[in-house]
Amino acid sequence: MEGTKLGKLTRPRVVVSKCLGFDHCRWNAQIIANEFVEALQKHVEFMPVCPEVEIGLGVPRNPIRVVSDPSSGVLRLIQPATGKDLTKEMQDFCGSYLASVSGIDGFILKGSSPSCGLKNVKIYAGIASPYVKEKGRGFFGSAVLERFHRLAVEDEERLSNPLIREHFLTKLFTLSAFRHAQGRGRITDLVEFHSDNKFLLMAYSQGAMRKLGKVVADQKAMGIEKAFIAYREVLENALLRPPKRGSVVNVLNHMFGYFSQRLTEGERRFFSEAVENYRKGMAPLIVSINLVRSYAIRFGIDYLLRQSLLEPYPLELMEKPTYDEDRDYWRF
Repeated sequence: MEGTKLGKLTRPRVVVSKCLGFDHCRWNAQIIANEFVEALQKHVEFMPVCPEVEIGLGVPRNPIRVVSDPSSGVLRLIQPATGKDLTKEMQDFCGSYLASVSGIDGFILKGSSPSCGLKNVKIYAGIASPYVKEKGRGFFGSAVLERFHRLAVEDEERLSNPLIREHFLTKLFTLSAFRHAQGRGRITDLVEFHSDNKFLLMAYSQGAMRKLGKVVADQKAMGIEKAFIAYREVLENALLRPPKRGSVVNVLNHMFGYFSQRLTEGERRFFSEAVENYRKGMAPLIVSINLVRSYAIRFGIDYLLRQSLLEPYPLELMEKPTYDEDRDYWRF
């Protein structure tokens, strides 16, 4: 369909924990099947890594744990069965690996892992102590957040939440699209990116959208290279948190203005009801999005059809209800 976003999504680059379906590299030599990661494989370029294997630990191996030093409170990475302190090895690996990766858009890490965990990692009171003093981050996960917290970064446990997953995917594919535009480095690429993402940016932050518009308007005075850098900084800040439902409703109504006068009274009422149901949490966003898309197609409004808000990431990755047509629902 000429003039639409369909087929124009870029391919993000994502660092992923290798145990999430790529290799039997967990401490017990297991591999973790993850449906979301598997579904993503045809849409992203994955870069699997296992920090524990990279620092020389074998498979299988004795488990490691994060320990709070009783005297200083400093966190250490310890292998209780051997007494080995692996803190320096892990810190060195985190520094060298994360300094070597470039052109990446996000991370999907193993939740609760002493190396990769982003939160809920058990921090023990001592090497042999069964007492969990607190919960925090793994060493690699902490280093990722310190260096790349403005990218799309999540663990596979949190990504089971549909709202978190939706925000992660939107952020991931938006940052990927901007990276590709910045790589081409032309004025037309910056203008096109801003135009195609106008309503998505409006949903996340109207203030940020206005700042980004000013960057585009001032790009000749700034120079295109500085303009891309300034634009990315504002863009990343705008995408740090998911949009509020009310902001999305405002954007839907704004888009509605492009075709409302061409609709019948019944069609206008139906659209308003769909948006209101989304606002109340009674219907998913895709219902309203598909109405906008259908009217934009019907009336040939290419500007709307190019908007990333209509398809911020591949449609097949959107949450779907499960239904097994072979199941006998009358059997109890």
